[in-house]
Amino acid sequence: MKRRNKKFQKKSSNSLNKLSLFQKIDGKFQKKCPLSNKNAPIIDYKNVSLLKKYITDNGKIVSSKISSVSFNKQKKLTKEIKKAKILGLL
Repeated sequence: MKRRNKKFQKKSSNSLNKLSLFQKIDGKFQKKCPLSNKNAPIIDYKNVSLLKKYITDNGKIVSSKISSVSFNKQKKLTKEIKKAKILGLL
């Protein structure tokens, strides 16, 4: 009978052994876009109170990763924020 070397034996597959830095985690929680709901406010340059929520204190536009806004809504938001800045509303 052959003996198996203990150094080269496979360890039991544990869920922690399978994790890697570059693997996507299945249980990741994703936020829904707050501007895509049924009762979502309309994105417009005249709606200053809404636009102020997506601007930092320095006047920079908050990224979609932080604000969890969808791609299309983020594009529209940036256009309207820039319009409001030009007109002096912000």
